[in-house]
Amino acid sequence: MAEKKITADKKAEEAVKEVKAEVKSAAEKTGAAVKETAKKAVKTAEKAVKTAAKATKAKKETVKKAVEAEIKDEVFVQFAGVEINVEAVVVAAKADYKAKGHRTPKTVSVYIKPEEGVAYYTVKGVGSEDYKVEL
Repeated sequence: MAEKKITADKKAEEAVKEVKAEVKSAAEKTGAAVKETAKKAVKTAEKAVKTAAKATKAKKETVKKAVEAEIKDEVFVQFAGVEINVEAVVVAAKADYKAKGHRTPKTVSVYIKPEEGVAYYTVKGVGSEDYKVEL
């Protein structure tokens, strides 16, 4: 009977070893799966942070542009009781150039002559007596 008990104990020990090995293997597989899931979660979080950073940067640039658009300098020329808004003269010069059959220029050079009551302008360095606006 003692022999049977030793054999039963050995079988029990072997069964316990097998169960431990299976549990260990399952734990390792589960651990690997958890690690992989954690890696994926970290990558997703990193992407979210980058996206948020880009959005924040874009928002800051938009706000900066809006603020810059709101802040405009105004230049006036005062001469002999007359006040001339320089920006209005530039707009009028561009409109005059377009009215003469050209495309609206991106830039013009304006020469204000308050004593004559006119402003002459050039586009791409080209001007003429016709390129003028009344003040």
